[in-house]
This record gives sequence, structure tokens and C-alpha cells, in this order.
Amino acid sequence: MKIRRPGPVNQRQWTPLTAVNGGVAFGLELALLAALCYWGFKTGAALGTRLLLGIGAPALAATVWGLFLAAGGPKFRLPLAAEIVLKLVVLGAGALALYATGRTTLATVYGVLAVVTTAVEYTTG
Repeated sequence: MKIRRPGPVNQRQWTPLTAVNGGVAFGLELALLAALCYWGFKTGAALGTRLLLGIGAPALAATVWGLFLAAGGPKFRLPLAAEIVLKLVVLGAGALALYATGRTTLATVYGVLAVVTTAVEYTTG
């Protein structure tokens, strides 16, 4: 199994597997933002804290994703290993947010899907 960078979306060779994986991966990215928002609004004690966490955590994740992991080509290119680790860390934050709010089954499914889609993305052509 060879690990390689998938490249910008418009330059990829699309197969049925990679197309489905891309759709699932995009869904996970959206679910990440929703999970962090849900966690933020459930975690904060005061209204100001809930607003800060509920809006700030997804905004931070979106910023990191856009700078380093965007499918259309990130602003800053990381070494391949660092890119994979960062993607798993950011997506893992969504699973941790779900787990912290008591959604353990959803967190487990989300975490497994995040690992599988990342593995497929970096090992298929």
C-alpha cells in the first residue's frame, strides 16, 4: 500500500470509491463543525461562554482546515505525514466533542468514519 497526497480536487482521478469517499469526507467536515458547535453550546455555563465556544470552536476548526487541509489546495502545504496527522486530529476533535456531550455511539461512528475516509483518501488513486 502506497501513501500519497491526493492533490487538488480538480486534478484527481475519480473512481466510484473515491467519489463516495469524497462525499462522506465532506459530510464529516460539515459534521465536525456541527459537533463543535453543539459541544460549545452545551459546555458553557454562562451565555457568553456558550456563544464563544459554540461559535469560536467551529470557526477555529474551519480556519485550520482552510489553511492546511482544504481539498481545493491549502494555503500552506504541510509534509505528508503532518497533513495526515493534522487531519485526524481535527476530525478527532469532532468525535471528542460528541463524546463529551454524551453522544458516545455517534462519536464512535464518526471517529471510525474519519479514520476510514482518511485512509482511503491517502491510499487510493
